[in-house]
Amino acid sequence: ICFILCIFLATVFQGRVMREIGIETVGQGALKLTGFLKELLQRRNISFESLYTVRTIKEKICYVAADYEAELCKNTQASCEVDGEGWFTLSEERFKMAEILFQPQIGGVRAMALHKAVSLCMDHCYNTEVLRDHSWFKTVVLAGGSSCLPGLPERLEKELHKLLPPYISEGIRVLPPPFGTDTAWFGAKMIGTVSTFSDAWCINKKQFRQKSRHSGSSLVNAWR
Repeated sequence: ICFILCIFLATVFQGRVMREIGIETVGQGALKLTGFLKELLQRRNISFESLYTVRTIKEKICYVAADYEAELCKNTQASCEVDGEGWFTLSEERFKMAEILFQPQIGGVRAMALHKAVSLCMDHCYNTEVLRDHSWFKTVVLAGGSSCLPGLPERLEKELHKLLPPYISEGIRVLPPPFGTDTAWFGAKMIGTVSTFSDAWCINKKQFRQKSRHSGSSLVNAWR
């Protein structure tokens, strides 16, 4: 199972996206995380020039807590420097920002929690019985900038083991982005070099127009 954090989750089997059983969407992504961190900084009257500053702080010192309640009781203060703006010191904001992935209500976000969306994909895959060996959907590969947050793979794996029954959760692995923030680019590069890329992923203008006429104005349907 491979997904881009945290807008789109897609189950992949033998190079094919399992559209019927393994697609879930989570209504929050990097902009939501950055926006929530901005809100947390404003609550503490910490001034900054732009969202670029907030994003830089997020990338330098923010992380995902292994245990949110336990982390609240710790001294988590840390500082970082942003070019042209000086030093910023944060405490619980460092991990509270990312907690909305698992507890969206903390940030006033109405969305499915990340671990619940992934577990739903896995449950669908298990019940379809594509193969008797259910290990094919138990590898989760993270991709995207926010998926590089320290602690995310471990926390997601922990939450999946807690949420899913043992016969599904046994053997689950959550892998960090193998190429960091450039993982999505490397993935696209790999797909683009395979011999079946043109036939499996590309259509010409005429085919696109034909699909569009049959599917209405929806570009999503036109590509299916």
